[in-house]
This record gives sequence, C-alpha cells and structure tokens, in this order.
Amino acid sequence: MSNVPDADELNVRIIQGDALDALDTVVDGSVQLVVTSPPYNIGKAYERDSKMSLDEYFEWLNPIIEKICSKVSSTGSICWQTGNFVRGGEIVPLDAFFYHVFVKAGFKLRNRIIWRFNFGLHANKRFSGRYETLLWFTKGDSYTFNLDPVRVPQIYPGKRHSAAKDEGRAGKPSGNPKGKNPADFWTFSASDAFHDDPVWEIPNVKAAHPEKTIHPCQFPHELVERCILALSAPGDLVMDPFLGAGTTAIAAVKSDRRVVGIDKSEAYVALTIDRLAKLQVGDLNLRPSAKAIRVPRAGERVSKIPDEWVKGAV
Repeated sequence: MSNVPDADELNVRIIQGDALDALDTVVDGSVQLVVTSPPYNIGKAYERDSKMSLDEYFEWLNPIIEKICSKVSSTGSICWQTGNFVRGGEIVPLDAFFYHVFVKAGFKLRNRIIWRFNFGLHANKRFSGRYETLLWFTKGDSYTFNLDPVRVPQIYPGKRHSAAKDEGRAGKPSGNPKGKNPADFWTFSASDAFHDDPVWEIPNVKAAHPEKTIHPCQFPHELVERCILALSAPGDLVMDPFLGAGTTAIAAVKSDRRVVGIDKSEAYVALTIDRLAKLQVGDLNLRPSAKAIRVPRAGERVSKIPDEWVKGAV
C-alpha cells in the first residue's frame, strides 16, 4: 500500500492499495460522505483474476463495509451505487443484499434511487438491463440534506393550489420558485419521462461520452456531483474506497470538498491523478451538468432504418 502524492491545494489524498488495509489509515468518524460503486463481480477486466461466488463476494466485502461504516461521522451518509450479479443467466439484485448489510451496521436507508439509462449490455434471453440503484444510507437521524443545490426546473410553474384541497393557499402558486425535488427516479436519457417528472438527464459513460477513460465500468461525474452537493458541505471529507477512474475525487474537488480515494490498481490511480491534474488547469473534458441529451434529427443517418432491415422485412 502506498500514499500517492497529489496537488496539496486540491485537498486530495489518494491511497494505492487494498481497501481493507488502506481504510485503517482513515480516521474513524472523519468522513461526511462516502460515494462509491464496488466491483459487481460480473467479470469486468479488473475482476477476471478474482471472480467469486456470491457467498465469497459478500465474505470479501463485509469486513470492508464494516470499516467504511466506522469512518462515517455521526451526521454522515453513504451512497452505495450497485447493479446486479449475474449467475448462469440468473439476475441477483445486489442492492437487496447490501440493504441488510448496512442496516445491520446501524445505518438507515433514506432513498433507493433508480438510475435509468438508454445504453448498456444487450441480452438475448432476458430483457436488457437499463438501470442500476443507488442506496443512500445515513448513520443517524441528524444528517446533511441540501435540497436547493440539486433542484430541477418546474414543468408547470404557473400551477396553483386548488381550493378543494387547501383553502388557505387556494389560488397561490403550488410549486417552489427555486425548483422541484428531483425525486428518487433519475432518468439519464432523452425519454418522455422527462416531461412527466423533470430530472437531470445524464447518460451513462459509454463510447463517445466525453468522460470515457480506460475504465470499463465508469459512472458519470454528474451522478456523484448530485450526491456531493446534496449530502455534504464545502470543506467536508468525501471518501471513495473503490476509486476507479477518479470520478468521486473530481466531483468532490469541483465542489470544494476534501477527498480521500482508495484503489488497488496502479493504472487507475495514475489515471485519477492525470484527470485531477487536467481538472486543475481546466483541460479535463467533462460533460456539463444538467445538459440536455442530444436527440438525433429525423434526417440523420443514425435515426434512419437501415436498408438491410427494409429489404429483409417480410
């Protein structure tokens, strides 16, 4: 395990090493927010040398989670983003397992957030997976929740209270002038759901996404940024024990938080340091937060039905 130096003015500490050992160097109760996505054990490049059974997977993670919980302050939170474990074509929802692990550790679930996106792995014998979950736990009943920085625009700003429901506020605007609560369903695609329940539209990091790196399972910085803005304050310590491409560190630095990140991969640690250096000088390519997803126009090639499909149609 080694501490990798970084720019001191960024208040970043990156530790290269196994999470179980590296967590011992973090002071108990010092972390306001943990934002992380653990390996899903589904055969990604960084998992192929250590593919485990489901029981082995939780046996490995349980002591790490126990240490993570001890690092969180009494008013702190954990945002645990996860997907599904695939076993012989059978889907096992990992968030159901993690819920019991964190509750046993004394944490309380505040939201089970559904992160839906348009692109991902295709399936032939089941419906293609197009969502993951983010579990927000707090250590206690007194916790940070800043709604204003993450509000979204009102779709019907002119809507008013009905006299039938609330005589005292009848005729007055029913919305909040600062915006709407984004709720617990975050759709990051250009779908009709945006018109029914406005949320931030954030695509997952695939193909030509401006944030794409060598990491095969990278989440967008805006996903982390929303958690950081809502669940911590400037100067707070944010931690990611499975740092990967450094997305948590980048979002934390952008929001004037301190950060400690852990990853066992020398390549991913180097990638994070490089991305932080580019962020510092304004050269890091990030998709702007709350930017609308581009929908191809009717005449564009990608929106046309291929000739092969037309010719082959019955």
